[in-house]
Amino acid sequence: MREQKTMAKPENDGRRSIQSVETGFPLLAALVDSGKSMTLRDLASSAGMTSAKAHPYLVSFTRVGLVQQDASTGQYELGPFALQMGLVSLQRLDPVRVAMPEVNQLASQIGHTLAIAVLGSHGPTMIHISEASYPIHVNMRKGTVMSMLHTATGHVFAAWLPPKIAQHYIEREAGDTAVVTSISPLRPSAQALAAQLDKVRQAGIAQALGNPLPGIDALSVPVFDHSGNIVLALTSLGPATLFDASPRGTIAHALKSCASAISEKLGYRSDR
Repeated sequence: MREQKTMAKPENDGRRSIQSVETGFPLLAALVDSGKSMTLRDLASSAGMTSAKAHPYLVSFTRVGLVQQDASTGQYELGPFALQMGLVSLQRLDPVRVAMPEVNQLASQIGHTLAIAVLGSHGPTMIHISEASYPIHVNMRKGTVMSMLHTATGHVFAAWLPPKIAQHYIEREAGDTAVVTSISPLRPSAQALAAQLDKVRQAGIAQALGNPLPGIDALSVPVFDHSGNIVLALTSLGPATLFDASPRGTIAHALKSCASAISEKLGYRSDR
């Protein structure tokens, strides 16, 4: 979903700080990026410093539990206190709260309707909608439930949910008047749906052209949490005459970048 990014040191904002803490931070960032134990030489190299410079920092980090050293191999990895810090941080994360600043910024950038969907009791449910910068009449509001079979939002959840859970929601939407479904009564075959969802996973984005809303196109992308589970879908839509629905277009690129930024803040790592 995204390229691996190295943690950057915080910018100097003029406030008083402890320089040695910031100097030693790249060592912790290197261990996080690696995701595995490292030798002193490799760790120091990844942090951009010599082994002689890195060692005293690692001694201090080990004493406070941020780092631990394997007694048999001598390699370093994140320590118990670092793990506790991570768990507490993850427990406090609210995906929607984390997403809102990014979504608001994206909405201003693209100018089209932008929505956040979560998995509700009936299926993918819109919980936030940023209106377009131009008049558009779309029968979608907070609480609207999107079809797993016939909408871009639904295809995103169907593609990345565990298969049995996805199938449950697909089966339960039949006859459910709360679900926004297709303008066509035809239901895709199991083979056709599987092929469509494979295409969505490969592209990292779902597309809907004039369905279920005639004349309205949509794009939707997944947001993942630290365990790699889908927690949100970001969906943008607009009139076919104004909206670039290409999976490789500018809107698609902006959506993917926004979803990646939110996923990263939720602890997701695409390389794990």
